[in-house]
Amino acid sequence: MNSDLCFLDTNVLVYAFDKSAGDKQDKARSLVSVCIRNGSGNLSTQVLQEFYVVATRKLNIIPEMVKSVITSFYSLDIVSITPAIILDAIDTELRWEVSFWDALILQSAMVTNCSILYTEDLNHEQMYGNIQVINPFL
Repeated sequence: MNSDLCFLDTNVLVYAFDKSAGDKQDKARSLVSVCIRNGSGNLSTQVLQEFYVVATRKLNIIPEMVKSVITSFYSLDIVSITPAIILDAIDTELRWEVSFWDALILQSAMVTNCSILYTEDLNHEQMYGNIQVINPFL
């Protein structure tokens, strides 16, 4: 991983805490650790909300533990989803023909000037404007 600004999608955070994910857990933990250590990582309030729901409902992690984990992500840059970002995400959805939720992730990455989006939800190495999608689990 280089030091370019990057955006971490929810699935990266989830795999970092999913004990059943095997190699994906190792890769996700390493990626999150590097992003925290070098200050290149970015998240959004959407990602934090989705992570909380998946971690508590699917991974069965107690809410207090997930709250502590979310607090540890405060060292990353976190974009708050605003009405303007939502409107821009609608344009992104229409332009790139992706789901609204993926468009909101892309728009959040754009707002934070990221050049890399780490996710498994979009096509590996595809460019969306100045953002390249990287699937760290391949």
